[in-house]
Amino acid sequence: MRTRITTLAVAAGAALLSPASLPAAAYPQQSEPSSNSAQSSASSADPATQEGTVSAAALLAAADTCQQVSRGKYRTDDGARADIPVCGKRGAVFWKADMDIDCDGRPSKACNRRTDPLFQPATAFQETNGRQLSSERLPYVVVPGASNRWNHAKHGITGGSVAAVIHQGKVLYAVVGDTGPTDLIGEASYAAAKSLGIRPDPRSGGTDAEVTYILFKGPKASPIENHRAAVTRGDALARQFLRQN
Repeated sequence: MRTRITTLAVAAGAALLSPASLPAAAYPQQSEPSSNSAQSSASSADPATQEGTVSAAALLAAADTCQQVSRGKYRTDDGARADIPVCGKRGAVFWKADMDIDCDGRPSKACNRRTDPLFQPATAFQETNGRQLSSERLPYVVVPGASNRWNHAKHGITGGSVAAVIHQGKVLYAVVGDTGPTDLIGEASYAAAKSLGIRPDPRSGGTDAEVTYILFKGPKASPIENHRAAVTRGDALARQFLRQN
């Protein structure tokens, strides 16, 4: 868990990766496929195909209006104006912010004390075997730490809850994997950023462009470390969210 969200470097926007970057399903997963056919399907995924069957436009339309459920608003970075509310609709909570990079959890080549000055070797939630989550491999989002402003758990959101993360017309399904400061919002794992074509470097990556985070209440992804489970669960919850709203 981070003590603060790193402020984006001025030049970060110019260094964004191409939107054609591989989606998360094409990256190595925490859990091995249960069959050769599953492995073949993942390796042959179309890099231009979004995850799931629900379009980014449909999800954004459903989250177009905000009924604020947080008692106050959040900052996107240290020193920024507090103007981001947590909104709620039937079946989900959501917000629109930037994306900063969380590189915490199990150390890896991309995420460690050398690559990230704010690195912490633990995440708020763990894998089913007790190991810390891997930011480099698992797409996850960070929720603000519980406070009087907003308590994620009281709104049905906890570790393993599924989120649809939308950026530049792309939909990524991720799990809730970590908590952050109680006054900041807009952060996701190295793997989540990379999957969306956002520069994932914990020092200079992220984006100031709008990212929409829709966190679904209800059944969680199980196991939390299996991204395929998040995509399957998230697609079903996204379709349900559209029907309800």
